[in-house]
Amino acid sequence: MKNYVGIDLGTTNSAISTFDGADIRLYKSPEQNDVTPSAIFIDKRGNKYVGQRAYNSAAQSPLNAATGFKRFMGTSTPIKLPAVNIVMTPEECSAEILRVLYSYLPESIRNDPETGTVITVPAAFNQMQKDATMAAAESAGLGKVALMQEPVAAVMSVMRQRKTDGMFLIYDLGGGTLDVAIAESTNGRVSLLAHGGIAMCGGRDFDRILMDNVIKPWLLEHFDLPEDFSIGKDYTTLRQMAGWATERAKIELSAKEDSVISLDDTELRVKDRSGADVYLDIPITRKQYDDLIAEKVLESIVSARETMEKVGLSPHDIGRVVFVGGPTQYKPLRDKVAFELGIAASTDVNPMTAVSEGAAVFAESIDWSMESRGRKSGRGTLAASGSLNVGFNYVARTPDIKAKVVAKIDGKPVAGLSFQIDSIDTGWSSGKVTLNDGASMEVALTKPGENLFKIFVFDAAGGPITIAENKIIITRTAAQIDAIPASHSIAVQARLKLDGPYILDYLVKEGDQLPKTGKKSYRTEELLRAGSTNSIKFKLWEGSIEDIVTDNRFIGVFEISGADFSDGVIAKGAELLVDYKVLDSGNIDLEITIPSIGGKFNSGRNFYSRQIGQIDYSNAARRIEEESEMLSSRIDAVASRVDDPKLDQARERLSRTTDSRKIESDNVAASQAMSDIQEAKKLLAQSRKDNLKVIRQMDLDSCVDAFNEVVRKHARPIEATAFDKLAITAQSAIDNNKDDFESHLQGLRGKNWEIIFKQDWFVIDRFNRIMNTPHLFLDTNEFNELVKQGKQSLAADDIDKLRQVVDHLENVRIRMGGEEQMLSGSNILMG
Repeated sequence: MKNYVGIDLGTTNSAISTFDGADIRLYKSPEQNDVTPSAIFIDKRGNKYVGQRAYNSAAQSPLNAATGFKRFMGTSTPIKLPAVNIVMTPEECSAEILRVLYSYLPESIRNDPETGTVITVPAAFNQMQKDATMAAAESAGLGKVALMQEPVAAVMSVMRQRKTDGMFLIYDLGGGTLDVAIAESTNGRVSLLAHGGIAMCGGRDFDRILMDNVIKPWLLEHFDLPEDFSIGKDYTTLRQMAGWATERAKIELSAKEDSVISLDDTELRVKDRSGADVYLDIPITRKQYDDLIAEKVLESIVSARETMEKVGLSPHDIGRVVFVGGPTQYKPLRDKVAFELGIAASTDVNPMTAVSEGAAVFAESIDWSMESRGRKSGRGTLAASGSLNVGFNYVARTPDIKAKVVAKIDGKPVAGLSFQIDSIDTGWSSGKVTLNDGASMEVALTKPGENLFKIFVFDAAGGPITIAENKIIITRTAAQIDAIPASHSIAVQARLKLDGPYILDYLVKEGDQLPKTGKKSYRTEELLRAGSTNSIKFKLWEGSIEDIVTDNRFIGVFEISGADFSDGVIAKGAELLVDYKVLDSGNIDLEITIPSIGGKFNSGRNFYSRQIGQIDYSNAARRIEEESEMLSSRIDAVASRVDDPKLDQARERLSRTTDSRKIESDNVAASQAMSDIQEAKKLLAQSRKDNLKVIRQMDLDSCVDAFNEVVRKHARPIEATAFDKLAITAQSAIDNNKDDFESHLQGLRGKNWEIIFKQDWFVIDRFNRIMNTPHLFLDTNEFNELVKQGKQSLAADDIDKLRQVVDHLENVRIRMGGEEQMLSGSNILMG
């Protein structure tokens, strides 16, 4: 294969490049720009435009346009174009961008079935977002595709430009995300030491800051506009056009100390409530802009420092910071980041195109014949047939200008043998060299890409000995990356024992080297018959919060239902053998073997993350509000016992989620709020770890108080005695710092639930509460059907049937952070 394609599928702009093993080519848009805006516009006649024309038209007619949809990849958030009554998915929007980018390539590359394409994704992307990107590529008809994390592509681009040894930091600030990576280069080979970044930090966020702090106040002062015009539907065009004008002003500020955010009334064509024509004429200085974005920039600097701390590095250890991404074209931002980090700034690469170019280079390193899209081997072997048992080992891939070929002889050596290596490309010949075990020869790699050589073997008399294979190919790579660390921890939720606590059983931990393969063994918690509607569920979580598991980010479930096998029974306690692979991109591939039925199940068919785990940010305001309130209560409870600045940081995160009107009307604001909630959970978990004994006591006291105040009066004497004994054991675990406290606490919570769930009044009350929470169910049809069954059971006074319905509802609803996990759906045990 000679055609390698790299695509930077960006939030604001996208780019496409190719690599032929030696040279990179960037394919420009029809307007001859290096990048193509990630924008779609459909006019009233149904004509569709993608790219620069769509971006320009979107400002004037925002209800006909789709932009910024990358931020919603992996969610069920609809991308609406109300002016033409069209609703698209984020995947469909991304597929449109990919098709247009791919159309820039020559037909010979597009139609070559051997062409391999790497699409980059932010390191912060989770499994669902990566799955959605792959779905978009498939829809676009791109053929052979692999994903790669953007920092890896950026590193490849940097190494292609400068091969000097040392450490460097990649600061990749795009339209929507920040990726930070630290890499070490040695003799042209590079290892990625650590990743970091922020999922919601980019140029779009800078634009929002300008809107909220400059444009909105100016418009309210000069025109008769409602206070909520920045979120009202009637002023969508005003907001979009203002954003367009702001972008122009920002570009000017890159070269000048001041600019004007300007639009005359003929361009804007919007009237205020009094009928006056609205215009923009807002002076802005570079200092104003710098002050406004300072907090976001500081967040990015903190993220970079945290990434350095992961691998114990100081600024003195790092030679340069390389800037990638559109917003880093703003020199004051580069200067600020470099100064605060104490690391020299570098402009080794084009910040707009580095990721696509690096992706194309990385595409050459992939073995496209493998379904897993693993990297090509760096070692080669040539085995000569016949009685000689002679072979040659060689470096098959290297960024160096020379490579070594080593002879290997099995068995008794034959005296007088010699060998010779000739370059097919240049005609160079090594001449004859004595052939013995371990004999080596260096060959010059005179050109980038493939260098062809021919090996000859001679007998003692100098006569040629025929060998079956005598040609070798050694590739001189543009750059070679050895180590890629996982950007997230990913774990399976399982119980240690029946009725025991849920734990995270890690498939990969943040920082582990990729790709990674392994095996796990589990057992079923319940019986499953062929054809039944029940299932075995492997719930997957992203994160490393040990307690509480549901505080991590849910990324999907591998589900084996009774409909997935036609004969037999999977008995309770049956063995489940899991083979897993975490690819370079961080994508997960699982295969589960169930010996008792002789069945194998692959995640390609049974992994339902994108159906079950997706969130619709256009309908998430109530969930965000409830999650934030519950988390705030937990933080307050911990703060009443300990004094920890991390709790203040968590509160500050949650304070950003309180503008419910904005969250209801702005999908990006909802996404940011959910991200802030997740960060607050991480801070709370860190505080728990730092103050474990105190918080364990708080958890135990809370559980015992609930039993004494609500449950004890409904418990049988034997149940009350069992609870009290377990509470004493749990207290002993706290006093003696034992690791089994969480198991005892889970058991106490389970007893509370088991007793109270037997009470008819509780089941009725629980049903009435759950039926009013449709926002906590991802499958609306399933929720409605269960509520219908519950109402019928209640009307018939069939409480046992109602109890089954409530049990089912509890199993499938979204768990709020901190909720007890008796019924959270996973039903496997550690093997």
